[in-house]
Amino acid sequence: MSKLSEAVKALINAGHAKPGYTPSSAGVQTALTRFASDAAEKKVGLPAWVTLSTAVSATLNCPEAMTQIFHIANATPTPSSPSRTPAQNAELIREVGLKCISFNGIPRSINTLGAFRASLPDDVGAALSTAPTRELTPDNLVVRKHDGLALWDSVYVGFERKLLDRLAHSHPDLPVHILNGHYSNLLSNPRGATPPGGPGNKVGRVLTSLVAIACLRTQTGVGPQVVSHVFGLRKAYDNGDARAEGEEPVEGGQWLASEDGNLWILESIDKLVGAIGGGEGTTFAPGLRPKL
Repeated sequence: MSKLSEAVKALINAGHAKPGYTPSSAGVQTALTRFASDAAEKKVGLPAWVTLSTAVSATLNCPEAMTQIFHIANATPTPSSPSRTPAQNAELIREVGLKCISFNGIPRSINTLGAFRASLPDDVGAALSTAPTRELTPDNLVVRKHDGLALWDSVYVGFERKLLDRLAHSHPDLPVHILNGHYSNLLSNPRGATPPGGPGNKVGRVLTSLVAIACLRTQTGVGPQVVSHVFGLRKAYDNGDARAEGEEPVEGGQWLASEDGNLWILESIDKLVGAIGGGEGTTFAPGLRPKL
């Protein structure tokens, strides 16, 4: 195999191409701590604020912020879930980072999950699950496809079939891939599987909507999709899906699905983006701006 020339490697790693992680800072730690405190004041539980802040950090390619979230979560009192362990908090962050693939693409989740895992204390790392839960088999294929379509219908109820037709008009395999590759085998939770780390770490119907909103708002440029998933969050409660069998209650979820809660989510995401991005906005697709 041929080797890359020094010129090619230099261009790949040029500063203006931003080839590495987004660094964290003391300002990020302050912003995350303030966000956790604000969530507690509004009776928004740990799983919800960890989900939102993790999705923002993953979208901005900042695994150091994910590690900071982990440590803040471990130091945060959780009256409704007093027995949460550091391993459970790490599993929740990992599961959110995995689901970010559906909104951010694979590379950022590979990079941020790898760096996050490497940052964990040895005892926490040793306690993490190593068994996959999303392997497709001839026996579960039909039920996984059913679960994916059910999640799609829950998020887009009222427009679910019309939207699939519109996607198919763009490309006949677009709805096929979205449903089978994402809603079925990633965004919907594996049926019968125990959440990694035990109960309390399932990124279910409500938290999955929070992942979507946080990723898409942070990216910028995808306003229609942000609208869709804000409505998707509301529909989780309007139609009872947030309380369906197998769903874990999300502390503060009903309020997050309200007008005031929606505003708080969006404003909080913007503040975290500002802190992590250093005021320069999103790093998802900023354009190439060589420094003179």
